[in-house]
Amino acid sequence: MFNHLFKSKLFLIFLAITLASIVLFLTPSQVYPKAPAVAAMIVLMAFLWVTELLPLAVTSLIPIVFLPAVGVGSLSQVTSYYARPIIYLFLGGFILAIGIQKTGLHKRLALFLLHKIGDKPHQLVLGFMLASAILSMWISNTATVMVMMPVGLSILETAKSNGLTGKAITNLGLGIMLGIAYAADIGGMATVIGTPPNLVFLEMYTELFPNKPPIGFVSWMIMVLPISIIFLFSGWLVLTKVVFKLPKIRLMGGHEIIENEYRKLGKMTADEKRAGLIFLLAAFLWLTGSNIQIGESFEIQGWRSLLNLPEFKDASVAIFAAILLFIVPSKNTSRATILKWSDTQRVPWGILLLFGGGLALAGGFQLSGLGKIVGDSFTNMQLDSPVVAVFSVSFILTFLTEITSNTAITNLILPVIAEASKVLQIDPRILMIPATLSASCAFMMPVASPTQAIVFGSGYVNMKDMIKGGLWFNFIGIILVSVIFLVWGRFVLGI
Repeated sequence: MFNHLFKSKLFLIFLAITLASIVLFLTPSQVYPKAPAVAAMIVLMAFLWVTELLPLAVTSLIPIVFLPAVGVGSLSQVTSYYARPIIYLFLGGFILAIGIQKTGLHKRLALFLLHKIGDKPHQLVLGFMLASAILSMWISNTATVMVMMPVGLSILETAKSNGLTGKAITNLGLGIMLGIAYAADIGGMATVIGTPPNLVFLEMYTELFPNKPPIGFVSWMIMVLPISIIFLFSGWLVLTKVVFKLPKIRLMGGHEIIENEYRKLGKMTADEKRAGLIFLLAAFLWLTGSNIQIGESFEIQGWRSLLNLPEFKDASVAIFAAILLFIVPSKNTSRATILKWSDTQRVPWGILLLFGGGLALAGGFQLSGLGKIVGDSFTNMQLDSPVVAVFSVSFILTFLTEITSNTAITNLILPVIAEASKVLQIDPRILMIPATLSASCAFMMPVASPTQAIVFGSGYVNMKDMIKGGLWFNFIGIILVSVIFLVWGRFVLGI
């Protein structure tokens, strides 16, 4: 069995290298001689990312070996992509999330929201979706689902023991499980730290268009939060009223379970309060640091301008908050401070390498001249309408992400879209932002997102129903991302 699997992997890797070699030799370029080599590297990395023959993080290290070897950038230049400020913003966010989880504050917040909603089936689904969305704005989508799913399973088991059977329990299970997973992805869209594709876009946009106005934490939230809110409530209505209709009854035991679980937590502990204050401090600094530009004439100055601290960026805030968690004392006698270094074993270091690999790929794309070649291929295109372009990009990214990592796909696609925007002479944000948001809107397949893979294993979700519900959410996402961005997002950004 092992030998067969090993041989299969070797064959597929050989196939990937063969495809990359074909690209290398069939795309000669006299003006940009290094471009074919980078094209071959991109083909190889795309193949390995999609098939996951190697761990995603390992594939992300290929540019460190490949680009200097073919003369596209020095080793120090290539490795610098793996230490961009955005990497540290995400690292700080990961550590902050670990601190919240370590103290149990995330569970208290989730149960508090559920406790206030009610115990009718559609109310419970809404409660789970609200809690999941709000948590995933600040901690990882995967961690959010891992917190919410056990509570949902307890309620479903109680509902079954109290006589709820047949289609009613099936639909309730689908509503709660899919609602948790979908809401985590929808909520993650709303903040720059909520999901990896957002951070990939921000760094690539800054890297590729250094003279364009930056997009800050507040600007992103003002622009995207309305999309997330409308998506969440419209998705809830579709999930509970159209796709998996729920009975209008009260669930005996549902509210009691949540109330009992909430009471078991007791009073908020000192560690929860301290971790919560550090989180609130970080959120406050993120929200108030940048100047807020509304339209072309209205601006509110942030603390960076007022205190003349232009280089104290969002990444600095994230690392500052993370450091505080290792300094602030804990009331728990088992450790001196809220976090110990051993807690950082839970940081998904592979995601940070995946970020770096994507940025290095984009760097090679530009340095080799491949970006110019790809961009020039768009010179004969006629962009009759930005509306058509935005809808097209949203549609393609939504369904493309069903088969591969949303982080990997944004790393691959955004440089191409950036070059297309230059050639078509349109603001790159018009296409890059909808593409980024749409990468978080793939809901049909378990492989599309870890959140969906987790609830798929709950026993309440099968492939047919996930595709059925996910198809609705995919099209809702395409419409909302395109329409709201074109109307509201362009106004916020002054495009």
